[in-house]
Amino acid sequence: MKIIGKKYLFYFSLCSLLLLAGCHSEDQTKVIRLGHGLDTSHPVHKAMKFMADRLEEKSGGSMTIDIYPNQQLGSERECLELLQIGSLGMTKVSTGVLENFAPELKVFGLPFLFRDRDHRFNVLEGKIGQDLLLASERNRLRGLTFYDAGSRSFYSTKPLNTPQDLKGLKVRVMESQTAINMVKNLGGSPTPISWGELYTALQQGIVDGAENNLPSFYLSYHYEVCKYFMVDEHTALPDELIVSTIIWDKLNEQEQKWLKEAAMESAEYEKKIWHEAEQHALEEIKKAGVKVTYPDKEIFREKVEPMYEKFKEDPVMEKTIEAIQAVQ
Repeated sequence: MKIIGKKYLFYFSLCSLLLLAGCHSEDQTKVIRLGHGLDTSHPVHKAMKFMADRLEEKSGGSMTIDIYPNQQLGSERECLELLQIGSLGMTKVSTGVLENFAPELKVFGLPFLFRDRDHRFNVLEGKIGQDLLLASERNRLRGLTFYDAGSRSFYSTKPLNTPQDLKGLKVRVMESQTAINMVKNLGGSPTPISWGELYTALQQGIVDGAENNLPSFYLSYHYEVCKYFMVDEHTALPDELIVSTIIWDKLNEQEQKWLKEAAMESAEYEKKIWHEAEQHALEEIKKAGVKVTYPDKEIFREKVEPMYEKFKEDPVMEKTIEAIQAVQ
C-alpha cells in the first residue's frame, strides 16, 4: 500500500476546502452554494430555482446560485452548521428547526397561532416577520425571506379523527422542543427523526405517524405507508431562506441588494404555486387510497392551551404573541 506524503495530503485538504467554500469565484462570477432537503418537485425548491435565475438576471451574470437538493449536503441541522462556518452559503429550513438557533422563532410553533392565511402573511411580511428574520443573525444565520409551507396536519398508519386517536402513537417531529411539547399535550409520543430517514422509520414501525403539510406528505411518498391523513392544521410553520453571515458579509452592498430582492421575489412566486401544489397533493393521495378526515379543531385548541400559558411566562414571548394576535 502506497503511503501518501504530507505534501499531497496538504493539497488534498486544500482542494476539499475550496470545494466546500460557501461562495467562490469562477471567472469573476460569484457562485453561492445552496443545500436543502427537499425533492426537486417541491414548490419551495422551484422557488429557490426561480431565485437563482432572477439573481443571475439582476447581476448580469456576475452572481449565481448552485442548488443541491435532497439532502445531498446534509440534514437541515447539518446545513445550518455548515452555514455557521461558511462552508455552505445558503439553505432552507423550517422555523421549527431554526428555533434551536433563535429561541424567538419558537412562537411559530404555537398551535393555532394564525387565524387564517391572510393573517399569517400579514405577520410574516410585516415588521414582526422582518424582525424575526434577523433573530438568528447572532449565530451567523441571516434570514432573507419566509416561504409558505402551508399548514401542518397529522398522518398515520392508524385511523385519526380526534386527539384521543393520537394517544400513545409514536409521532415523528422535527428537532423542535415546541413540536415535542405540542404532541405531548395532544397525548402522543413525540419522536425526533431526520426528514430523510422518516420513510424507512414509518415502514419499519419505528414511528406510527408524523405531521407535515400536504405537498411534503405527497412528494415524500409517505402516503404509501400512512393511509390516514387528518386535516387539523395545527400549525403553520413557515420555511425560512437563510444565508451565512460569513458569505453575506463578503458581498458588497449592491450584491446584497440583488440577493435580497431575488429572494423576496421568489417568495411571491412560491405563494402562487403553493396552493396549486396543495390541491394536487390532496387529489393524488385520495386516489392512492388515503382516508382524509376533517376533525373539530376546537377540541385540539383546548388541548394545547397550556402551551400558551407556558409561553406567556416569558414577558418577551407574551409581547410577541399579543403583537401577532393584534395584526389584522
